[in-house]
Amino acid sequence: MAVRNPADIRNVALAGVAGGGKTTLAERLLFATGAINRMGSVEKGDTVSDWTAEEKEHHHSLRPSVVHLDHEGHLVNIVDTPGLADFLGHAIAAFPAVETVCIVVDAGRGLETTTRRLMAVATERNLPRMILVNKMDEQQADLELLTEQIRSTLGTVCVPIGLPEAGREGVINVFDAHDKSRKPEFSGVEAAHRQIVEQVVEVDEDLMAEYLEKGDADALDKHRVHEAFEKALREGHLVPICYVSAKTGAGVPELLHVFASLLPSPLEGNPRTFLSPDGGETYASPDPAKPTISHIFSIASDPFVGKLGDFKVHQGTLKSKSEINVGDEKKPVRISHVLRPQGKDNAEVDELGPGEIGVIAKIDELEFNSVLHQGHDLDGLRLKPLPLPKPMYGLAVELKNHKDESKFGPAVAKLAAEDPCFMVDRVAATKQTVMRGLGELHLRVVLEKLHHGFGIDVETSPPKVAYKETIASKGDGHHRHKKQTGGAGQFGEVWLRVEPLPADHESGFEFVNATVGGSIPRQFMPAIEKGVRQVLGDGAIAGYPMTSIKVEVYDGKYHPVDSKEVAFVAAGKRAFIDAIRNARPVLLEPFVLLEITAPSSYMGDITGDMSTKRGRVQDTEVIGEDTCVIRAVAPLGEVQNYSNELKSMTGGAGSFVMDYSHDEQTPPHVQQEVVAAFKPHEEED
Repeated sequence: MAVRNPADIRNVALAGVAGGGKTTLAERLLFATGAINRMGSVEKGDTVSDWTAEEKEHHHSLRPSVVHLDHEGHLVNIVDTPGLADFLGHAIAAFPAVETVCIVVDAGRGLETTTRRLMAVATERNLPRMILVNKMDEQQADLELLTEQIRSTLGTVCVPIGLPEAGREGVINVFDAHDKSRKPEFSGVEAAHRQIVEQVVEVDEDLMAEYLEKGDADALDKHRVHEAFEKALREGHLVPICYVSAKTGAGVPELLHVFASLLPSPLEGNPRTFLSPDGGETYASPDPAKPTISHIFSIASDPFVGKLGDFKVHQGTLKSKSEINVGDEKKPVRISHVLRPQGKDNAEVDELGPGEIGVIAKIDELEFNSVLHQGHDLDGLRLKPLPLPKPMYGLAVELKNHKDESKFGPAVAKLAAEDPCFMVDRVAATKQTVMRGLGELHLRVVLEKLHHGFGIDVETSPPKVAYKETIASKGDGHHRHKKQTGGAGQFGEVWLRVEPLPADHESGFEFVNATVGGSIPRQFMPAIEKGVRQVLGDGAIAGYPMTSIKVEVYDGKYHPVDSKEVAFVAAGKRAFIDAIRNARPVLLEPFVLLEITAPSSYMGDITGDMSTKRGRVQDTEVIGEDTCVIRAVAPLGEVQNYSNELKSMTGGAGSFVMDYSHDEQTPPHVQQEVVAAFKPHEEED
């Protein structure tokens, strides 16, 4: 099969809130174009894009899934992304693989937190965007009010290019083939046509002048208007609004026309930015003859074929039976098969060119965001970092069967390689192994994979708060280490001072040798720093890691015979602890930023509850007639179970997203309780 011309390819990501109908819409589009002969349903678990066992069980998309169709002579690749806030990282990870992000809005629920967040990420990534109002057939949905809400919230660049017909059984194209005889649900066909034309001609001065002169949108050259449409999309000057019903198929023909013939191709889309090891930027060119640059945007494991990597070819051609370099790996790997995905069914092809999306299998070196390239000239090339949400929700885990210890490490490493927002770490301060993700459901799915895929069962509990220790002022410390055991003794004496560093300091620690006159020989400085770093990791007052501290060793003594490294390690450690106690030590706790969406009637309950958690409401906003958005910061330790609490408070109608904000000093009574429970240094004394 020959490489497709990039001009004939369209890559679109369906993104938006869970339950908005993205998977059903993908199914409807495949059915309408003959790619499948019957429609599956999310409830029955037989859709093309939701094919994993976990997705069928939970009735939600949990990872990106790629399907394709042919329409109007164009290949349209559709990436169906998860809408649950717990799997938002997977949705954002798919954005670099497409030229257009299509934000799907539920007509009955309006704009929600996840919708606005995804829109902001697509805007920040300079990706063309469109808004698709699904479920337009629901009679209780006020489509005119929703359109006004979209324009007031997301900007007047959002303009309908089609209008729902009165009765909501079809959509009227008001851009390039408008039928003035059909009556729309709201507005007028001619007024809507004029509005969209006026929006797109603003990016072309000559076309704008011609329109002002003639005063008639229909009198303009349609080819030039189409060019202005595409330019306005690329520049973010236009965000088309479309209407559809995935359930009935209303608006699907018009949407297919938009996807296939109006959205930008890989030749027209804004190029992806890659960063080289020296910090320079490289822009991939959709040229099949240039060296290959592809990137892995999703990783999955199949029980029959092993690791699968979804990739996008940005430059060059990826061929089966060829060799390719993965990331910084010096040794190239051989690609046995190149596959074109259709959900879980992958058709083998000889090669894929620029703009195409494919799958490769059975390559252990693949990781999320790996860059595949030809030759060592492109070694170290990586995609511009994605604004992925940080995994803040944690569960402390302990193996039920300790015989699984040898399997646990490789299993969670494999899961972490597939999921950009999942991590496992051993917290030395709390002596807990903690899994972190974006929410309760996220980690529940991970635990299910551990059980079903690896036969590993764990017990879970809420993790202890991972505090940090720092200081609020300067302080001096001193310790003399002297030990005589009959033979050669140990001797080392250290004077040092500490002072706080800015919170945004790159490493959070500085060690300076300010001694003069050889009071401490230079060869003992690494030993003193080693002793200091032991305290940095173990804590000085409460057993938690220390940060934002500068240490300056300014004097000391040594013995020409008895001074050894071990003596200065001990002296440095004890002098550092002494200095910390003299520098107003404080505990820091992580604070998170929450954006809560709920019915307006619950605003008072939510803000009142937030104040009981030491949270601070920063902003409130009312959207539409019955929806409020509350933005607040709160200590992570107080909101670790907020998902369940919010559901209980709002009867399941509230939702929220949470991200790390900053560290903040704990109140005195909290610090006293934590410090009182930690006494190892006193025991050492």
